[in-house]
Amino acid sequence: MKNKVILFNPKSANGKHRIPNSILQVGASIHGKYEYVFVDGNLEKDPWQTIENHLKSGEFKYFGSTVMPGPQLRQAIPFTKKIKENYPDITTVWGGYFASNQHKVALKSGFVDYVINGPGDNTFPELIKTLESDGTENLHSIKNLIYKNEKGEITKTAVEALLDQDTLPKFPYDYLNSHYPVKNYLGKTFMGNRTLSYHSSMGCPFSCSFCAIVPIFNAKWKGMSASRIYEDVKYFKSSYNIDAIEFHDNNFFTSKKRVLEFSELIMNDNISYWGEGRIDTINLYSDDELKLMRKAGCKMIFLGAETGNDAVLKQMNKGGTQSGQMIKDFVLRMKNADIIPELSFVLGMPAKTEKEVYDQILWDINFIKEIKLINPKAEIIIYLFSPVPTEGSELYQQILDAGFSFPETLEEWISPSWENFDLRKNPLTPWLKPYMIDTIKNFETVLNGYYPTVSDFRIRGYKKQVLQLVSGFRYNYNFYHYPYEIKALHKIWKYRQPEIEGFYSE
Repeated sequence: MKNKVILFNPKSANGKHRIPNSILQVGASIHGKYEYVFVDGNLEKDPWQTIENHLKSGEFKYFGSTVMPGPQLRQAIPFTKKIKENYPDITTVWGGYFASNQHKVALKSGFVDYVINGPGDNTFPELIKTLESDGTENLHSIKNLIYKNEKGEITKTAVEALLDQDTLPKFPYDYLNSHYPVKNYLGKTFMGNRTLSYHSSMGCPFSCSFCAIVPIFNAKWKGMSASRIYEDVKYFKSSYNIDAIEFHDNNFFTSKKRVLEFSELIMNDNISYWGEGRIDTINLYSDDELKLMRKAGCKMIFLGAETGNDAVLKQMNKGGTQSGQMIKDFVLRMKNADIIPELSFVLGMPAKTEKEVYDQILWDINFIKEIKLINPKAEIIIYLFSPVPTEGSELYQQILDAGFSFPETLEEWISPSWENFDLRKNPLTPWLKPYMIDTIKNFETVLNGYYPTVSDFRIRGYKKQVLQLVSGFRYNYNFYHYPYEIKALHKIWKYRQPEIEGFYSE
């Protein structure tokens, strides 16, 4: 057996797919050191057959998979299990948020050998090097690694400080192109005809108790410099004529200096861009700086509003200075800057009584309608509160006390109910009663009828007018029960909710 590596990106969604940055980053870490292949479950008709063909060659020794919660589990779990059953000598390695946060259930499964806990830029090549030369004796010295020791005990090594992102090797885009044409990843979205998915930083400097990356990065953040980002932008502009970028950083706008420098660099390139940020961070940008960003192409920003209730913000350990009043003031500033604020709200937080839970849901529904009065272009994303394993937090203890628990086997995670949990559409939480979930979902349906997302650019013209006409009475008179007529139109026109599958792309 040789020591080649398979890097697998499980299927994440239907429709047009984004460039697989996660496995590209791992590929960059071993490029020129070990032979490897990419397998993208999004673009393969039969990804398992492709994986098995590689394994049958006898040249592959390592299987690495990125594993995010939700749809990716449908392929990651059964495929990894098959590999261990049919090719027991293959070493299986998982990375990604699910693997890090659910490392105990992954390693106890018997078919995941190692988990990369956070960035694997040094960890993955060091793991292969160690296994190739020393066996398992020196695994403890590799940072960001979780594995079972000789006694069968789960061992978690030291966490590595976030690396200088500018010093990391560039992604092997040309090598990816030899597996899958890169142009096929550049889809038409509401932002542009050839939209690039890009990742320019690691982590987030905050520790919200409902966020899955907190246990991994522990409120740390490191980003590429503006000039380093622009090098890749120029490459894609010249090679593929991109005209839009989705920055999938956890917090792209952390450094105002970096954002403004980048905006200056792309000012004349006719490129739109979208990113994720925090309201209290971007609220520190001046009006002129927001207008500069808009002029440079900043079209929309995804922002975690979470709730307009200051007490619940505190319960979430949101940190920073965000408040309900700040949200209102900020969406007005964004309106004046002509940047669309895409606000996510988390409804259904635990409370002492059932009445308090429901009252808070109704309160936030009214708050969302206030936001729409201030800035009708504000996009609203609604999630049901789904606990994440941020052990040690006060909120985590609250959900345990309420009777919530995570699956004890990997197979349970791919049941329909838990997959919906990962998409924050079925919380499986004992304090959220069916009538509460119906209230949230029915309001969401009416809201998406009266204010259909701009990101699904198919819903415009007469379609938008019909939706608004049908849902207008319900929205204006707070009548949300049984909105079947709106659901029917959404189904007929295949309305795409960005919180589930991202922007509509073709």
